[in-house]
Amino acid sequence: MFSSSTHDAELEADNIHALLDANGITNIIIGPSVLPIVEFQVQVPRAQLEEARKVIAEAEAAGPEAAAEAEKETE
Repeated sequence: MFSSSTHDAELEADNIHALLDANGITNIIIGPSVLPIVEFQVQVPRAQLEEARKVIAEAEAAGPEAAAEAEKETE
């Protein structure tokens, strides 16, 4: 689903995890925070893969302002 080994991979994985959780999509993060050279991944069940991709694409298209607004609504 998602994988990255960039310097901000853990943060991006956390953001995707929260987005998918908020949309009712089962997911897990895989990756140790103590070894930054190891890839972080967010995995979802195969049956929810297309829905997860759609949710992520919509969030990316809406931009960071929409994410901040959505976070305010959940507080």
